[in-house]
Amino acid sequence: MTTDISMEQLKADAVDIFHKGFACSESVIYAIRKNFDLDLSDDAIAMSSGFPWGLGGGGCICGALAGGAMCIGYFFGRRTPGDPSIQTCFALTKELHDFFCESYTSPCCRIQIHGYEKDAPERKAKCTDIVSGTVEKTAEIILRELRK
Repeated sequence: MTTDISMEQLKADAVDIFHKGFACSESVIYAIRKNFDLDLSDDAIAMSSGFPWGLGGGGCICGALAGGAMCIGYFFGRRTPGDPSIQTCFALTKELHDFFCESYTSPCCRIQIHGYEKDAPERKAKCTDIVSGTVEKTAEIILRELRK
């Protein structure tokens, strides 16, 4: 693992893979894994594949936000029942959630893409911005906490 991260490269990697066909949640996890040089299998990306379009098209939580929360959980989540580290994970995930709501109005995919056709370039541009901003904030939170 490395903490020598270029935010510009991180965002570029997330956006590039998003435009190559990964969805929002997958793109966030991919870029965090690549830029932090994590020994994390492709299974982690696969586990996030149900999040796009608000939980498989249901319109609920944005996949980028879900992917960011998964990455925070990877670094700061508990691995045994009763581990109090869950409180730190909750606080950091809430920080990401609050940032997301302040930056993008709502954590709900259906609100983010309301009025856009699924394949519209304007929708893709909006989601690209969300992926880029979310992966950056996720990395900022992780780096800050690791450097404490």
